[in-house]
Amino acid sequence: MKVAFILGTRPEGIKLAPIISKLKEEQDVTSLVIHTGQHTELLDDVLRIFSIQPDYQLSLMKSNQSAEQVIAAAIPVLSDTLKAEKPDLIAVVGDTATTFAAAFAAFHLQIPVMHIEAGLRTYNPYTPFPEEMYRQLVTRIAAVHFAPTEQNKQNLLQERIEASNIHVVGNPVIDALFYIQKHTSSSLKDLEHVINAERKLILLTTHRRENMKSMRYIYEAINEMINRYEDVEVIFPVHPNPNVRNQVHSFLHAHSRLHIIDPVDYASFIHLYKHAYLVITDSGGIQEEAPAFDVPVIVIRSSTERTEGVEAGTLLLAGTEKQTIMKAIDTLLMDESYYQRTAAAANPYGDGRTSERIVKWLKRYKI
Repeated sequence: MKVAFILGTRPEGIKLAPIISKLKEEQDVTSLVIHTGQHTELLDDVLRIFSIQPDYQLSLMKSNQSAEQVIAAAIPVLSDTLKAEKPDLIAVVGDTATTFAAAFAAFHLQIPVMHIEAGLRTYNPYTPFPEEMYRQLVTRIAAVHFAPTEQNKQNLLQERIEASNIHVVGNPVIDALFYIQKHTSSSLKDLEHVINAERKLILLTTHRRENMKSMRYIYEAINEMINRYEDVEVIFPVHPNPNVRNQVHSFLHAHSRLHIIDPVDYASFIHLYKHAYLVITDSGGIQEEAPAFDVPVIVIRSSTERTEGVEAGTLLLAGTEKQTIMKAIDTLLMDESYYQRTAAAANPYGDGRTSERIVKWLKRYKI
C-alpha cells in the first residue's frame, strides 16, 4: 500500500514526521512525501531532524502570496503528481492551505483522504481565518478522521460523521516533542545568558491573520508587562510574514529585556519551552506543545479550537484587548498558587504514542 503524505508548513511537518518515520519500520506500507513549499526553510529543518527526504519538492510559494493563491497554484500540480503516483491513500494534517488543496485534489481523483488532527472547531468561520473553514471542508472530504481528543470526536459526531470512521489517537505533535528533545540540541548559544538568567522567561509568538487589526493592543500589553515586571525577560521569535514584522516595528518598544529574533529551528524552540516560565501566543500548536513541558499558556485570541486545554487549566484564553491580556498576565505572574496549578495541569493532547496508533490502523487498512 502506498500512502502520500502532503505537507507544506512547519506545523504539518512536525505532526506528520513522526508518522512517516514510524512507517519506515513497516514493509507493507510505502510512504510518499510531497512538499508543496508553503514554508521552505522552516519545514526543511524539521524534515532533516527526522531524516526525511521529500519525494517531491514543488516549491509553489512566492513572496507575500495569499492563501487563495497558494491553493490555486497547488491544486493542479498536486493533481498531476497524484495521477502519476496513484497512491492508495493521502494523509493531511490540520487546517492549512496545503491541507485543503491536497484534500480537494484527492477528492477529484477519488483517492481516500485521512485527516490527522481532525475535529477541532470554533464554529466561527472567521476565527481562526481561514483555518476554521479549511478544516471543516476537509472533514466533508475525508474518509477517515484521526481526532486528538474525545471532544474532537464529539464535534465530528455532531456533524454526522460515522463513528466507525473516527479514531481518537492523541496529537502526533507530542510524539515529535519527545523525539526532538531526545535527539537534538539547541543552537541558541547567543541567547544562553538570557535563557539562564534568574528572571522569568516569557516566550512570545504572534502571527494570526485575524489578529492583524488587534496586534497593536497585544504589543501594548507586552510593553506594559515589561515595564511593570522587572523580573521578566521576553524572547520573541518573529514570524517571517512581512505584515507581522511591520506591526512589531510599529508598536513594540525597544527594551533591554525584550529580545526580538528571527524564527528559530524547532529544536531551539523546544529548548525555549524547557526554560520558559510562561508562553504568550496566538498559535494553535503551541497550545498543545507548551503544556507538555508544564508551561502555562496565555492564548491571545478571541476563541480557541483547543477548548480541552482551557477546561484542563493548561490554557488561559485572554482575548486580544490590552486590558484582558494584562489581567491574564497579572494573574500568572502575581498569584503563585494559581501559576502552580496551571503548570501542573495534565496536558490533554497525547502521550507520545499517536504515531504508533495511526500506523497500527494503516496496517489493518483494506484497499
